[in-house]
Amino acid sequence: MAEPIVLLTGMVIAALAGAPTVALLKRLGCVQHISEWAPERHRAKAGTPTCGGLLLVAAAACAFLLTGRYFRTVDISVVGVLIFMVLGAALGFADDLLSLKRGRNLGLKARHKLLGQVVLTGWFLYYQRIIGSGGMSVVLPFSGRVVPLGWPYWPAVGLLVIFFMNAVNLSDGLDGLAAGLSVPALLALGLAGLRYHQGSAPLLCFAVAGACLGFLWINAYPARAFMGDTGSLALGCAMAGAAVAMRQEILLLAVGAVFVVEALSVVAQVMSFKLTGRRILRMTPLHHHFELGGWSENTVVTRFWLVGAALAAAAVVGERCWAI
Repeated sequence: MAEPIVLLTGMVIAALAGAPTVALLKRLGCVQHISEWAPERHRAKAGTPTCGGLLLVAAAACAFLLTGRYFRTVDISVVGVLIFMVLGAALGFADDLLSLKRGRNLGLKARHKLLGQVVLTGWFLYYQRIIGSGGMSVVLPFSGRVVPLGWPYWPAVGLLVIFFMNAVNLSDGLDGLAAGLSVPALLALGLAGLRYHQGSAPLLCFAVAGACLGFLWINAYPARAFMGDTGSLALGCAMAGAAVAMRQEILLLAVGAVFVVEALSVVAQVMSFKLTGRRILRMTPLHHHFELGGWSENTVVTRFWLVGAALAAAAVVGERCWAI
């Protein structure tokens, strides 16, 4: 009963606070500077308010804490995921602020950003370990079978978390793309967590999904505000953190496969160029490749959403069929 309520609460909070947030960001001068490497059609987006991820994170946190308090379902392991999400937002906010200060779409240096992600991930995994929820094992999707990995679990899952944070960050390049892709992935993770009785972690998944839905009110095309790295890093932390807390790391790669492919497209492009001097895609991340191929922004976003929703639905149906 709590999950539908927290979903609706997060959505309503984000939607109602959308217009005041846009006005506040404009008043503070938090407006987007478009990268010189972006497709030409993106030039018109210059001046759109950014750092909207602050709204997304605030709505999700309020919905989770209020609903969790009412139903008395908040446990300490998921508080760690919530803190991880907020810290991810803080790192992204620092990146966004630096971009605003410089007047260019150039924030933290890549190595500094990666160092911040490593520190945050290290803290989160240590937190999960000391509270007793870090078990050095993963759950195989659809079977419920727990596979022990021993000590290699920690570096492996650490790399997974950092990779996924960057995957969501890279996917945030078109209006509504990252927020829209996050909704089915979070719902699928939440439903899997409910099946395996994973405490209040599913509640947080539904809270963030609701906040994403409400945020789309101002972020869908044509966007009145962008989430910025503030939002994209927070979303990556929320999804990866919840997956770790619920031992659903493998399922995360399935329901978040569009994010994964977006990140791998960048890796493949860089490797191809360094090894052969040729680019295999028109531009990366992958959504820009399709843009330059003639697809409109709405077409790219809608089709990516459909693929993401189909993957999440397949995961949910697969879980239910196996249970039968």
